[in-house]
Amino acid sequence: MVLVVLVLYAFLGSMRTVLVPAVTVPVCIVSAFTVMSILGVSLNLLTLLALVLAIGLVVDDAIVVLENIYRRIEEGEPRLLAAYNGARQVGFAVIATTLVLIGVFVPIAFLEGNVGRLFSELGITLATTVAFSSLVALTLTPMMCSRLLRRAGSKNWATARIDDGFQKGRSAYARALDYCFAHKFIILLLFLSVSASIFGLMRAIPTELAPREDRGAFFIIARGPEGAGFEYMREQMKEVEDRAMYLVNETKEARVIIVRADGDNTGFSIVVLEPWSNRNRSADEIIEELRGKLASMTGVSVFINMRQGISATGGRDPVNFVVGGNTYEDLAQYRNILEEEAAKLPLIGVDTDYRETQPQLRVSIDRNRAADLGVSVATVGRTLETMLGGRRITTFIERGEEYDVILRADDADRRQPSDLTNIYVRSDTSGELIPLSSVIKIEEQAASATLNRYNRVRALTLTAQLADGYSLDQALSDLENIVRTNMPDVSSIDYKGESRELKEAGSAVFFTFAMAFLVVFLILAAQFESFIHPFVIMLTVPLAAAGGLLGLYLAGSSLNIYSQIGLVMLIGLAAKNGILIVEFANQLRDEGKEVREAIIEASMIRLRPILMTSISTVMGAVPLIIATGPGSASRLTIGVVIFSGVALSTILTLFMVPVFYDMLAKYTRSPGYEAARLQKQQAERERQAAGSDGGLSGAAGSPAE
Repeated sequence: MVLVVLVLYAFLGSMRTVLVPAVTVPVCIVSAFTVMSILGVSLNLLTLLALVLAIGLVVDDAIVVLENIYRRIEEGEPRLLAAYNGARQVGFAVIATTLVLIGVFVPIAFLEGNVGRLFSELGITLATTVAFSSLVALTLTPMMCSRLLRRAGSKNWATARIDDGFQKGRSAYARALDYCFAHKFIILLLFLSVSASIFGLMRAIPTELAPREDRGAFFIIARGPEGAGFEYMREQMKEVEDRAMYLVNETKEARVIIVRADGDNTGFSIVVLEPWSNRNRSADEIIEELRGKLASMTGVSVFINMRQGISATGGRDPVNFVVGGNTYEDLAQYRNILEEEAAKLPLIGVDTDYRETQPQLRVSIDRNRAADLGVSVATVGRTLETMLGGRRITTFIERGEEYDVILRADDADRRQPSDLTNIYVRSDTSGELIPLSSVIKIEEQAASATLNRYNRVRALTLTAQLADGYSLDQALSDLENIVRTNMPDVSSIDYKGESRELKEAGSAVFFTFAMAFLVVFLILAAQFESFIHPFVIMLTVPLAAAGGLLGLYLAGSSLNIYSQIGLVMLIGLAAKNGILIVEFANQLRDEGKEVREAIIEASMIRLRPILMTSISTVMGAVPLIIATGPGSASRLTIGVVIFSGVALSTILTLFMVPVFYDMLAKYTRSPGYEAARLQKQQAERERQAAGSDGGLSGAAGSPAE
């Protein structure tokens, strides 16, 4: 808010003038709170992010109206008349830009899945604040201008220098426009080059669901051998705790370490770090060091991960790659190939959920010998079930409570495979007890503890974490290539958890981008009553997208759900500048000026409001870029996209929109021309009707004479 006010003061040089658009911010935000309450939208991190972004947006409409009124007052019009005419002159542009921004934000509210539920509130909040900003700009702003604005007198040193600099820049801009009109081919080539750079930048920028955040806590998961019990895991987790306690006792970077040993072969630990301001290292740096200290443990496999906020999978590994097969024997082969090839990738803690590590006994019945001895297969099966697993044979009632009676061998009699030789079955023919070992063959083997399916298909899941600099999208792509190259007979490839959310969110956001682009184009086509004017305006979108991607690349950030939402927002933010130029050029054409003359004058007059609104939007994104602490990585990505996208698109729009308008506008008329034509035809129709009525009256009065 402070940065935006400073921008306004720098351009206008008067605190009375700055007060007009500054009032817009609290009015719009308070109004947005009312709508949010009605719609049941909560105040959370994403809606607060939307309100921060809105500060740079809601003043734009007020700036456009204020600047136009201010310019007319400087030209000598009385304040009241300047406020009236100035607001009317830019009213169309204000409404057009507002509808464009709402047309961009509304599709965000209809994103599906977990990501959609999160970002729908962001879209609703932004759309609401922008809608109220338009209302305030066309009502409150003209009224305040008619009371507060005055013709500028003497300026202080700072504002005088800024004004002189702006006038010199305006003259340089006029000369640059003349050069661009004389070298249209260069402008066209520059536009194509910038647009083509989008594809190269998208390939160069890593893709992930959300930027990795310092969450202030992380998890340690230990997995022991199959069959390991509580005592074994308790000892192993005690060693994990001992190796991690230096974070509490020595470096003072952790506040508490919570350790738990489960009853099976797994253990779990939570390391809660000190607040961000009380430690010098990030959580990732601490995790990397601790991972090295735990790597030498031989009794358990240890994995460390840090829960990320946007994913519904909690603290699970980001890589969840599912491979389907026809049989579990095939899955065992796939697992071996996957683990061997995945070891060559920058992955950490690679594991699968199909491991033949659980010892089992395979019992084979010699049917011929059993038949000779009079022992049926059913008898053998029932005996094994009863002695080893237990079978309910009856119930009894004690004090009104019914209890089951379970028949089973003592634990001491069923500990070893050799205990099966002590079990006897009765012959159905002779009635003698036959040793079970005489009719069965026992074979020890290993099998998986679980036989998993996914979407009704036999499947195994490979899980892993990502090394620094290795994106989730690249990891999934590499794993897919491994499967296609080495396992062509795999029945299916699928994803779970964060990997699945990345695939779904990526396609959903790009669909939203396309829908927002189409909605904005149709809105502009309806308002300008032409397809050429919207086409010229929408040429600014590739420029903004290239700027946003370039900012991500230079900042070393990723293409994630936050930056993708920022790219969607750039559609409306970039189109605003084009609307201001094209709409005013149409007004000048309605006054009888030629296309070239109209677009040059429109560009020169709209230069100051375009710079003011763009710099205000850019300054509104600066706090997101420089912020630190919880959630700063997510805010950084969307801030960088808006900052760089608006900055680059503004610079290029000031030259490319006039050139393309000059090239294409001669093929269409402005909406004002059609309105004037309609009024002319209506007036002629009324004159004809009046003449016809006069003729009839004269004819009716002749006999009376």
